[in-house]
Amino acid sequence: MMAATKRIAVGLTATALIAGLAGCSGPESGDTGSRAPGSGAEKKAPEAKQKGPGGAPKNAVRLIGDGSTAFTGVQPKLPVAKRMAPGQKPPQFVVFSWDGAGEDSQKLFSHFRGVAKRYNASMTYFLSGVYLLPEEKKTLYDPPKHSAGRSDIGFNDTEGIRDTLNEVRAAWQDGNEIGTHFNGHFCGKDGGVGTWSVEEWKSEINQAKSFIKNWKTNTPELKAEAPLPFDYDKELVGGRTPCLEGQKNMVAAARTMGFRYDSSGVGNQVWPEKKGGVWDLPLQLVPVPGRDFETLSMDYNFMFNQSGTTQGDPDQHEYWGDQMRDGLLQAFDRSYNGNRAPLIIGNHFESWNGGTYMRAIEETIKNVCTKEGVRCVSFRQLADWLDAQDPAALAKLTTLGVGQAPKGGWPAYLSARTAPAKPADKGEAEAAEKGGAGKPADKGEAEAAHAKSADRSAG
Repeated sequence: MMAATKRIAVGLTATALIAGLAGCSGPESGDTGSRAPGSGAEKKAPEAKQKGPGGAPKNAVRLIGDGSTAFTGVQPKLPVAKRMAPGQKPPQFVVFSWDGAGEDSQKLFSHFRGVAKRYNASMTYFLSGVYLLPEEKKTLYDPPKHSAGRSDIGFNDTEGIRDTLNEVRAAWQDGNEIGTHFNGHFCGKDGGVGTWSVEEWKSEINQAKSFIKNWKTNTPELKAEAPLPFDYDKELVGGRTPCLEGQKNMVAAARTMGFRYDSSGVGNQVWPEKKGGVWDLPLQLVPVPGRDFETLSMDYNFMFNQSGTTQGDPDQHEYWGDQMRDGLLQAFDRSYNGNRAPLIIGNHFESWNGGTYMRAIEETIKNVCTKEGVRCVSFRQLADWLDAQDPAALAKLTTLGVGQAPKGGWPAYLSARTAPAKPADKGEAEAAEKGGAGKPADKGEAEAAHAKSADRSAG
């Protein structure tokens, strides 16, 4: 892999260490803040002769804009969300998600795409827009509170863009979700995403979308490559902010641009609710075996609490990976045998501490996705299921604490739905007026949440 692609991985690591953790969507009129070309108008490609149901072309493709993306029909392998029957035990959902998903020389994107297929899992890949923007076109990115062409995770080269496109294309066709990790990954108080206004977030979201929708124009060497097989304005329904900062204003912007969920918060293993008009699906506090504190369900947080560096003592690598795996499995067990709340897990395509966290995640996938009643899904699929449920049943589920199984069993608990349904979004109107969602559960956005995790390890 060329150097520019490798810079992406290195830049993410550096940013994560500084901030305490490395960790969209129809556009509004005007495509604010985006300099990338492309009208977004649809063009009709020649239709294939083979006919599908009802006589429609089976593999017809409608190119969008410059042909970087295309409408190719309903996503393959997308399950139909069904409402639970009265008294039915909820499925055990597990979401594996990847921040800044891109394919570099480590080939971790392609590897875990294979792992997902092997264990019948769907995942969410949060693509960073600048991963499809070549270095020589970097000034097309005009980040809020920074000069044009700035990015804390660098940009890409032609080879890296091609490889990432291949994985994104195949991932979607496998039934996975393509979300967003936005663009430049700016963290901290000096112009970081936590300082951005609602309007600045709208610009960032529009630019992230534009780089995905216009990669052929921005990388003309790849014009002959196949389009991404989806309309990104419709595909993009959620994301996770860099370093988990800026959630409030981001959600206030994103809820007007087609977002259905956000995973930038910090929470516990309980059933989710809506905040600011979207499903709040946060990273969760999970056990750290052998320690008297919990940390976030993400590879970076385990690494931060174990070694404080991406290159810790090699003699500890195996132990640290086992500790993360076992902590995630303990978290899974207390949901699976308790309140059945979805388990949310975040990762990065990185080889921190000798790749031990990648091993831990793969072993976790193998353990949990094969169990009866478990559905390893994307965030989009989880949101689909939540939207399909009886609001009264969901309201009752939210009353169960971490690991708390219903007294009398599930048939009795969910059969008599006498409790009135909670409002779809507590204080939604107020949140919208003020510009966003409530605060994460652990004080915190961003650095505060991650620092708190580190503080616990020390004390």
